[in-house]
Amino acid sequence: MIVAIIFVVLMVLGMPIGFALGVAGVVGLFDMGGGMFLSQGPSKVFNGLNVFPFLAMPFFILAGEIMNHIGITSRLVKFAQALVGHMRGGLAHTNMLASVFFAGLTGAATADAAAFGKTLVPAMVERGYRRDYACAVTAAGSIIGPTIPPSGLMVVYGSLMGVSIGGLFAAGILPGLMICLICMTVIAVTARAKNLPKNERRATLLEIWQIFKSSITALIMPLIILGGILGGIVTPTEAASVAVAYALFIGVFIYRALSFADFFGMLVRTARVTGVIFVIIAFASILGWWLSFNRIPQEVASLVLGVSGNPYIVIFMIVGLLLLIGMVMDINAILIILAPVLVPLTVQIGMDPIHAGIIFILALNISLMTPPVGACLFVLSSVTGEKLEKIAAQLWPFLLAELGVLFLFAFWSDLALAIPRLLGFR
Repeated sequence: MIVAIIFVVLMVLGMPIGFALGVAGVVGLFDMGGGMFLSQGPSKVFNGLNVFPFLAMPFFILAGEIMNHIGITSRLVKFAQALVGHMRGGLAHTNMLASVFFAGLTGAATADAAAFGKTLVPAMVERGYRRDYACAVTAAGSIIGPTIPPSGLMVVYGSLMGVSIGGLFAAGILPGLMICLICMTVIAVTARAKNLPKNERRATLLEIWQIFKSSITALIMPLIILGGILGGIVTPTEAASVAVAYALFIGVFIYRALSFADFFGMLVRTARVTGVIFVIIAFASILGWWLSFNRIPQEVASLVLGVSGNPYIVIFMIVGLLLLIGMVMDINAILIILAPVLVPLTVQIGMDPIHAGIIFILALNISLMTPPVGACLFVLSSVTGEKLEKIAAQLWPFLLAELGVLFLFAFWSDLALAIPRLLGFR
């Protein structure tokens, strides 16, 4: 109990979550056996990071940095606009479809929110959209990125829980596309009531083809990543390094828009983002060992199954817990702390590990757009200057729609595992 109290107090006081986890973990070690267990701290930190697939994360982040710098974002947006810009609310639809195209480049919701917050939100406002609505659309679409692979959360989950990362990547394709479709449906249904603008004419096939040709270098990258991993040609880490090499090649030799100074800045930003994530993982590993030593996962499983043994009720409780904690805590920390606690519970009710993984990913991604600490909301508020509470007020129809997708995949295992089975992961 003392460990949980210290962690909550430090979070309330504003200590960065990685260090709050570390302090709570050290207190837990001391509580277990005085100074005797403290010597285990450094080894647990090292072992928490000594996971080869974790190397994929900085590579994916760097590939996204490069592709964004060389103007890929604008090309993808133009292609999406050529396809759906003629619809009422065309730029809002474009925002969603561009999120699908952009998903294969970064795998990070906050990166997508920042990129579109700087580009699409001003464009939407200029065309007559309310800024809070434009931000809400961007926030809703931003979680498509870490759902459709590559996804940093999937790399972390698969590495920690021993689940096939390729299988998780395959399982993320369908829910990511369904989130895009359901959000575009919300836009279409509310477009007339909100008097959303549209393009004066539909793009011709020739115009679409020309824009497609200018975007093809960006659209190839997801095929390289997913094709290599799902085809069993490369591991996720190798695919990420190939993605960096490909991004460097087109940035230097095709677009000629990348200098050494630019690349150095990208390395620095990648190191910062990766460092924050890895500090959380490293210190959370101490707390995770403390939880395991004290048999907390087993106690939680017994407690939940004591309430009900019905798998659907158990799944509902797990999803509810993830969404609730995701409102106030960093999702990487949640994944590292709660996955070892809750996954054994999913095993006891007979849930497939990939199915359990995609539920975790979807729930935590959705929590990125829920106040009070939804990371995507803060990013968009910072980038655009719009008040967070105004964005949240416009967001609720998209949030309800995405929760519907979450529970659909949570309760329908055959749908969640359709693509993994098709590709031989199950």
